[in-house]
Amino acid sequence: MSEKNTNRPGDSGPLRCGLVVRNTGAHYVVEPDDGGPEVNCRIKGNFRIKGIRTTNPVAVGDRVAISAPGPDGTSFITAIEPRRNYIIRRSSNLSKAAHIIGANIDQAMLVVTLAHPTTSTTFIDRFLATAEAYNIPAIIAINKIDLLTDPDDRELLEGVTYLYRSIGYKVVHLSARTGEGVDKLLELLEGKITLLSGNSGVGKSTLINDLIPGTEQRTAEISAAHDQGMHTTTFSEMFRLPDGGRIIDTPGVRGFGTVEFDRHEVAHYFPEIFATGKDCRFGNCTHTGEPGCAVREAVEDCRIAASRYASYLNILTEDASGADEKYRK
Repeated sequence: MSEKNTNRPGDSGPLRCGLVVRNTGAHYVVEPDDGGPEVNCRIKGNFRIKGIRTTNPVAVGDRVAISAPGPDGTSFITAIEPRRNYIIRRSSNLSKAAHIIGANIDQAMLVVTLAHPTTSTTFIDRFLATAEAYNIPAIIAINKIDLLTDPDDRELLEGVTYLYRSIGYKVVHLSARTGEGVDKLLELLEGKITLLSGNSGVGKSTLINDLIPGTEQRTAEISAAHDQGMHTTTFSEMFRLPDGGRIIDTPGVRGFGTVEFDRHEVAHYFPEIFATGKDCRFGNCTHTGEPGCAVREAVEDCRIAASRYASYLNILTEDASGADEKYRK
């Protein structure tokens, strides 16, 4: 699909190219390639990319052309370079619309917690499936391991870690509060552009403060009543890592809505289901009740995790009019 817009009548002055590093909703901040100071930009109301129906036509990570400031000092984004990739999720308030949460990224890291708050495996699986759909490698960072002192909690940590590592995902353990595991995580981030996502309250802002000293991201306490995080990041922003690479911090979410997966392609986004499905009797098996289904047999034999199969079925059968709402914690 074409992703490039051209200048329109009324755009004047020399164009500069740069990288979108912040999106506040009302405007975008662009880091120009010529080394000048960051530029606050806006987009015109009819600025849209053909073929992509999203709530935000421009995303952090986009490379763009910007106009010279007008009489009021405002610059406009006039064009977007073709994206290498992007990742989107269903908007929480507009069930049939999508929101681009990052563009031109090398990998996506999902920060999760197994206590205070607890990230559901359904949320994890939906994020991983979305990353698979857009061919973006994913990392799972299990934060707040300092809170997992009970033997049952440690067993849960090892079980979740084994589950996702056995599928092929990188899983790291860390405590942003104590600093444990942060150095090892930094090694995975250096030299890459990484999208950072997770439920509200999993400690993304604290982690960024650890990774980038002096950033001073705002943090908040967990709600005692609901054991859920409070939103502290309200817009997407890109940060430079000290030893190379960048991270794109995104607002915390309580649900992750997938965007209109084709029914016959959902299994492709669950690597172990896709691999096992090659042994099904029918090539177009949906793994929901067909005879000779190797996937259902693998679930019964515990060779595919029941939680992963349940997540697969949830995506397969979800009601598009309320998908995001169903997967709130």
